[in-house]
Amino acid sequence: MKHIKILTLAALACSLGAAALELPEQLRDHAVLQQQADAKLWGWAAPGATVTATPSWSNKKVTAKADAKGRWELTVATPAASYTPYSITFTEGRDKVTINDILVGEVWLAAGQSNMEMPMRGFNSQPVEGAAADIARSGKLRDRVRMAYVVRGDEYEPQERISGEWKVASPENTPEFSAQGFYFARELNDLIDVPVGILCVSYGGTQVEGWLPRDILDKYGYGAEADVPEPMRLAYRYTTKYNSMIHPLIGYTIKGFLWNQGESNAGNPPTYAKLLTEMVARWRSDWGDTDNKLPFYQTENPHFGWFNPTATPAAEIREQQNIAVDMIPNSGITCTADLVYPYEEHVIHGSRKREIGERMAWQVAERQYGIKGMPWRCPAFESMKKCDDGTVRVRFTNPAFGLLPNVGNVEGFEVAGADGVFHTAQGKVDWNAPEVILSCPEVADIKDVRYCFKNFQLGNLRNSYGMPAVPFRTDTHKN
Repeated sequence: MKHIKILTLAALACSLGAAALELPEQLRDHAVLQQQADAKLWGWAAPGATVTATPSWSNKKVTAKADAKGRWELTVATPAASYTPYSITFTEGRDKVTINDILVGEVWLAAGQSNMEMPMRGFNSQPVEGAAADIARSGKLRDRVRMAYVVRGDEYEPQERISGEWKVASPENTPEFSAQGFYFARELNDLIDVPVGILCVSYGGTQVEGWLPRDILDKYGYGAEADVPEPMRLAYRYTTKYNSMIHPLIGYTIKGFLWNQGESNAGNPPTYAKLLTEMVARWRSDWGDTDNKLPFYQTENPHFGWFNPTATPAAEIREQQNIAVDMIPNSGITCTADLVYPYEEHVIHGSRKREIGERMAWQVAERQYGIKGMPWRCPAFESMKKCDDGTVRVRFTNPAFGLLPNVGNVEGFEVAGADGVFHTAQGKVDWNAPEVILSCPEVADIKDVRYCFKNFQLGNLRNSYGMPAVPFRTDTHKN
């Protein structure tokens, strides 16, 4: 008996010492995998162990060997998208793990700061408009919209794991979903009729520097972190969001990236477009995109006063965001200039997340899924022409079937002469051309034009589909 007891304890010790077969939290029940792709799966086991994955849609076994640290990875070929729930069984020796209720569809990684993070339930005293009804009815989207909400991380060294399991849409789960991510996924699902999964990787208050690896920041001469109050220290840590929240997910097979960030970079607008371009290129490289073309869609920052509504740093960040679209291949932006109420002047988390998500989905539906005619394009500055009567005519692209308002004053324009002092302009839409005619009694010789180019300034110029004009300036004056 004593001999048997010793053998039993030895066997138990061996069992406890062996590394069990493990999967990351993002590869658990209810996950969404990218359709018609070589989807990457990974996890951990004993060093040198052979792991086998068997997806139920094909029953084809795929094997991989764990490296010296116990990490293994493999790819499985996924079928066309459907609402059929699948399972995948992983085995290693006697260990067996099965993940169930797996859907195959379209997967997007949504990242950024608090306006991407903002959940359907809203923040304290900052609601999401219309969310209550959408939460109540979200159960019918159980197999159509799913989200993995990745937890916050702040480590200086690259991490291998991060928490955040997939959840199905339901009145219980949806309140914690990113509101922009939810509305994007719901609208895209309605347009292309396949499951849509969102990997939400967001952290309020973060600068773009937090989402970049150290080697890129070194190239731009970054040293110590920003001098910010202690309560904000975590949000402003350089590189830690990349190391803790992006690095563990590298390779999870996705269709593309969604981005909503920039408010926290208002202190230094001129560097933003370059840093964002670097970030996108690195993320794409991390995901094995050697052509630098994995889709990237960003959200124009909301109008927000920053305690000085007539100043321009926030406007300059929005300008940088639009400049970045021209610098980053296969990228786009969703204009939000009209999606703020006058009383939200000092509310950085605007309530109208539904329109943002829908507009982003419209652009993605056309550009990535081939649905022609989607009404996502916004009027944008094309040219300015002086007239003999002292007015200027500002011409716009993307007028759809005409600019609005078709009667009354076009609000949001300012003009300046050679002195660079801007004054409110009166504007009138030309019904026969995609142009706005501007005049100003205080400026006899108009040199420059701005439209909604302040931290917080509302305008009413739009096209016949209701898409707002993109804020712009023709000058480089600094106030």
